[in-house]
Amino acid sequence: MSAHAAHTETDLPGPAAGEQLRIGDVARLAGTTPRTIRYYEQMGLLPAPSSRVAGSHRSYSLEEVERLREIMRLKELLGLSLEELGTLLAAEEARAAVRVQLRRDDVDPARRRELLNEALGHIDRQLELVRRRGAELQKLEDELCETRKRVRRKLREHHPEGGPRPVSTPRQKERKAQ
Repeated sequence: MSAHAAHTETDLPGPAAGEQLRIGDVARLAGTTPRTIRYYEQMGLLPAPSSRVAGSHRSYSLEEVERLREIMRLKELLGLSLEELGTLLAAEEARAAVRVQLRRDDVDPARRRELLNEALGHIDRQLELVRRRGAELQKLEDELCETRKRVRRKLREHHPEGGPRPVSTPRQKERKAQ
């Protein structure tokens, strides 16, 4: 999963690097509500607000806006529950931590192998979720294709000389009868 979510035409320009935004601005940028953002914080999908002076507004960084956009994109794309989404994001964070360690020059070959195996485990968890959703979508597609075949078969049985007949309204039937 990338750290950058796909943007839509309705997206407002993102904040400048280092700029801090209020929750309403973040909600508009991500196409959600402040209530949803607070809920995602409570669920642990977004980092909880750091300590702040009582009565002051919570501010969000560019990284937090991008994470929210990615959460929204994955939730919409995959149709994941919040729990599944949390699992997917936790695996992504763990992979990011492994990448940081792998980029170090002083990692010995045995440790590098351990880290790569760890990364594979995280990727496997993510793939399991994505594949499960894919299988559910494939099952739905198969069911719809079978239903379409049955309907087409019934149409042929009722109109063997080709294609569906236009459906006449009661008024059109009256006119034909006259």
